[in-house]
Formats: sequence, C-alpha cells, structure tokens
Amino acid sequence: MSRLIVVSNRVAVPQASGKAAAGGLAVAVNAALKERSGVWFGWSGRITEEPSERPAVTTRNRIKYAVIDLKEGDYQEYYNGFANRVLWPILHYRVDLAEFQRADLSGYIRVNRIFAEHVSKIIQPDDTIWVHDYHMMPLAKYLRERGHANRIGFFLHIPMPPPELIQTLPRHGEILGSLAHYDLVGFQTESDRDNFGRYLVTRGGQATTEQGVYEIAGRRTHIEAFPVGIETEAFARRARHAARTDYVKSFRRSVGDRKLIIGVDRLDYSKGIPHRLEAYETLLRTAPEWHDKVTFAQITPKSRTEVPEYIEMDRFLSHKAGQINGMYGDVAWTPLRYVNRTYSRSALAGFYRAANVAMVTPLRDGMNLVAKEFVAAQDPEDPGVLVLSQFAGAAAELSGGALMVNPHEIEGMAAALKRALEMPLEERRERYERMMAVLMRNDIVQWAGNFLDALAPMTPTKSPQSIPMPRPILQGVGYGAGWHGVHGAALRMPQM
Repeated sequence: MSRLIVVSNRVAVPQASGKAAAGGLAVAVNAALKERSGVWFGWSGRITEEPSERPAVTTRNRIKYAVIDLKEGDYQEYYNGFANRVLWPILHYRVDLAEFQRADLSGYIRVNRIFAEHVSKIIQPDDTIWVHDYHMMPLAKYLRERGHANRIGFFLHIPMPPPELIQTLPRHGEILGSLAHYDLVGFQTESDRDNFGRYLVTRGGQATTEQGVYEIAGRRTHIEAFPVGIETEAFARRARHAARTDYVKSFRRSVGDRKLIIGVDRLDYSKGIPHRLEAYETLLRTAPEWHDKVTFAQITPKSRTEVPEYIEMDRFLSHKAGQINGMYGDVAWTPLRYVNRTYSRSALAGFYRAANVAMVTPLRDGMNLVAKEFVAAQDPEDPGVLVLSQFAGAAAELSGGALMVNPHEIEGMAAALKRALEMPLEERRERYERMMAVLMRNDIVQWAGNFLDALAPMTPTKSPQSIPMPRPILQGVGYGAGWHGVHGAALRMPQM
C-alpha cells in the first residue's frame, strides 16, 4: 500500500496523552495521514552540537513522526538567515527588508540536502511526498538527484510575488526555480499561482494545452490554487464552549458594555499592525462619540526576537499604544489593550466570539486563518463584523461578507471600522451567513483532500538520468549588481 510522506520545517508531534497539536498545518496533515498510512518528517525544534545520524521516530495513532535535530550554525543560516531574512520578506513583497548573506544561502541549501538525505532513506517507490512551505523549496530537486521518481507535491503557505520581485533574489533560479522539480505546486490564491506561472515563462517554460500545466527543461509541472481552510465545525464548537468559561467571561466583563474590537497577529511587518493602530487612532480622533464606548484588544505574540526589524517594530508598537491611551484614555477607560503573550486556541476562540469586530488587515498574507477562525467562532444570532485587507489571501473567499479595506489607506480603514461598529443586526447576519457557507464548503480536510487528489493521478516524473535539469535562470546575468547586503555592499555569489 502506498504511503504519504509529509515534509515540513517543523513537525507537530502529539503529546504522549494523544492530544494533537491544534495548528492549521497540524490539523491538515493529521487528517490526511489518518486516511493513509504515512510519515511526517521534519526538524524537531532542538539545537544540538552534533547533527542527527538518523531521525527519532514516534508513532501515534498509526502515524509515524520522524524528526531530526539541527546544529546551531545550520539553524542560524538556514532558518533565521536565508528563510526568514531573505525569502520571507521577498515573498511578502518587502524586498527592501531582505538582507542577503552568502553563508545563509549555503546553510539553506545544506539543510535542504540534509533533509533530502534522511527522507531518501525512507522513500519507497510508490510513496507520495508532500512538501510544505518556503523552508523546503529545493527539496524535490535533491530527491530527484538521488533517483526518486515518486509523485512529489509542494504547497506554499505564504504569498508568491510577481516575477519582477522574485528575480531580485540572487540565485533565484536555484531556489524558486527548483519548484519545477515538483509534479504539483499549490498556492493560496489564483494571483499567487499566476505570478509563478509568469515566472516559469521567464525561465523558458511554456504553458501547455492543459490548464495550469507548464513544460520546462523536459519536465511537466502542474500549478494550481488550493486556498487553505480551517476545521470549521470543530472551531465553532470550541468557540461556543470557550465562551462559557470563567476566563472568557471575565475578559468580556472587563470590557463592560463597550463594543470590543480584536486583532490577533504574530509580531511581523507583513501584518500591518502599525497601520491598524493608526486607523483606530483616527477613529477616536474623528468620531468622539465612540470615546468610552469601544475597546480594542490587539494580541501580538512576539516572534523572531533576534531579528533587528522585529525588535524595532515591537518598540514602535509599544510606544504607539502608549500614545493612544495617553491621548484618549482616562482612569476608567483604556482604549487600547496591546498584549504580547500567547493564548491557547480555545482562549482565542472565546475572544473571537466575544468580539464585535475583528481587524485582519495585513499588508500581504498567504491566507490569514485568523479571518476564517473569527467567522467560524461567531454566534449566528448575533455575529460580529470582519474588517479584512484586500491583500490577505482570505479576501478571495470572504470578500462577499467582510468589509474590504486597503490597509495603506488609514482614513478608509477608520471609516470601515466605524461602519462595522454601527452595522445593524440584519446586515451582520447576512454577511456572516455568506462567509460561513464558504468555510463549510472548503474546510481544512477538504483542502488536504483536494491537493492530494490533484497530485495522485499524475504520471510519476522521469528519472533525473533521463531528463535535463532546469538551467539556472541567472546564467549569464550579473546578479550581483543592484543587490545590497546588510552593509549596502554589492555581493557576488559563488557558483555552486
């Protein structure tokens, strides 16, 4: 019987009690693996002095979880370096924030080869392999080099920018171009898919008569949009139960009779949190009738605390929150609660249900599941309003019910926020029902099934010995010119 091998940067190994991790990827992978025998492979999250000679394997509910440790240098270069200081900003349209170092690229390639070495040892000829996210883009290339002709799919959980931005990445052909070694490449939105299709054409690829299928350097690669869903019914139940807990009741009582606005985002420049706070400040300045009648709770767990951009952003947001409270608050009313701690999914579900408005206003996002979780958590009889950025991946599915905004237009966001706070019940119900219908049609189990069904019937690729490898797009191009590293000096990449 064929197996499903899932590969991702991190692996959510269930606790010994059998309780599974609740993150979106964990829910999807576990749902997919429950229907098939398989293995979930990735990094353990541990830093060790010596690399793992073999994966540590744990079996829970007939699913095998295989993890390896990384050395400090590998972690810093692959994860903190190239993945999060180069790929993350570029793929989120923030080329200005990318800080490229040759050593980081070497570390990224090295760790991907380490993953390929370990995965190669467990692959059987009829296994299907599903690789996740920007940390592992070249993995299929290295597996093909080892002779594996299995069906291999890849899903990108974050945005894919236009080719003009992709090509700012030194050696982009070796990283993003390596996605051509997958049989199926999935994206969150049709826009992301189309951007990558245009990139393939710049590399010499040609669209075939089959929709979404491109030929490049002797290979056929299918690209398609598979918008990620959530565990809709389960999350709705979670929210109903959480709303009855003393903790969530205490939170709601602390707000009093005021309207509650909520924002939940990891601390990241892609989330548009400074713009959101400015929009709320604009509301308080231009609509004084809402003073002491609304509270905004912005929950922002810190992330990547070693990266200077995130340190500076945290400093700015803390200062901005103090400014807003100092200008508009009084001893009986704190207009803005800015909280830097992590809450359980149950607590967040209860917070969403208690809120009257959610602001989900990223500058650019792959999907943004907070938007979908907020909708699923609502009381159908008295639902809240979703204010959603047009640049969130969720906009493609939820624009029929959310109030759509441009996060760069502060006054427009403030006006949408005011409209959300004043929206009558009948309109709120209509908007909620339209969005909930979408979430029920495409939950996270359906998403995983759609991707694997699209991957399954494909003809396995030819072995690497019988096809030419895609040539690097940057061959003959002076990629050093115009690219600046940390200190602004143009860098030249070594040939690899």
